[in-house]
Amino acid sequence: MDKRKNYTAEFKTKVVLEILKEEKTVSQISSEYGIHPTQLHRWKQQFLENMTSAFSRGETEADKLKKKYESEREELLKEIGQLTVEVNWLKKKSGFKT
Repeated sequence: MDKRKNYTAEFKTKVVLEILKEEKTVSQISSEYGIHPTQLHRWKQQFLENMTSAFSRGETEADKLKKKYESEREELLKEIGQLTVEVNWLKKKSGFKT
């Protein structure tokens, strides 16, 4: 049994852009790359549906993780400050000197 072929996003983009140029027919591109025309149409449709995300200003996954990290860091710094104040107060009340 043959394994499925996996194509990179860069390759798919290259092929879809070639389709969109309309210099060759989908059938010609299909035979050139050895990919079924139906698959090429799916790639084209998927590309057209998702191309607006290239210009969106939405947060990326990295931005979300960075915000989460910053908020956790801020909370921990607040807690460290609070604990430091409490330790100093306890030392003062107990008469313990360092």
